[in-house]
Amino acid sequence: MANINLLPWREELRKEKSRQFASMTGFSVFLTVAVLVLVFVAFSSQISYQQKRNRILQEEIDKLEIALKEIEGLEETKEKLLSRMDIIQSLQQKRPQIVHLFDEIVRTVPEGIYLTGIKQAGNTININGVAESNGRVSAYMRNIDSSEWMATPKLSVIESKKGTLRSSDFVLTTSQSTPKTGEEEEG
Repeated sequence: MANINLLPWREELRKEKSRQFASMTGFSVFLTVAVLVLVFVAFSSQISYQQKRNRILQEEIDKLEIALKEIEGLEETKEKLLSRMDIIQSLQQKRPQIVHLFDEIVRTVPEGIYLTGIKQAGNTININGVAESNGRVSAYMRNIDSSEWMATPKLSVIESKKGTLRSSDFVLTTSQSTPKTGEEEEG
């Protein structure tokens, strides 16, 4: 009988299947590593792209913050200028009032009274003077009370001096007012 050894054939088949398994395993490991590398590269590029966008947005935000600070500075400057304009406008409106006030002071002073000093603080006017009699001071106060540019006279001090001529020093306080126009009286 002939001896046939089938072992080498089976052995070769096993070796072939082992090589196929090893090559398939190697190929699948290579393919897995390649897919992981591609995913990593894709995510890295997306992350770097987003970081670039974030940097651009942050630069724009910084520019806008600088612009906002400039706008706030301009708002403060605007407020200061508007307040200055209001002051200038009120001074422009009051400029003729002082002329009327001095004219009214001259018109209200009766004979026998001599003014020695006038001081104004805001709307309050302090008047110092010398009168021949107390009656002249009373007449002066009535004249001030009927005046359009002055109101509410108050006598602070009156001192009688005796000498060759009888005279009285007085201090009078009054307030400045503005006359009402026809439109204001109707309203």
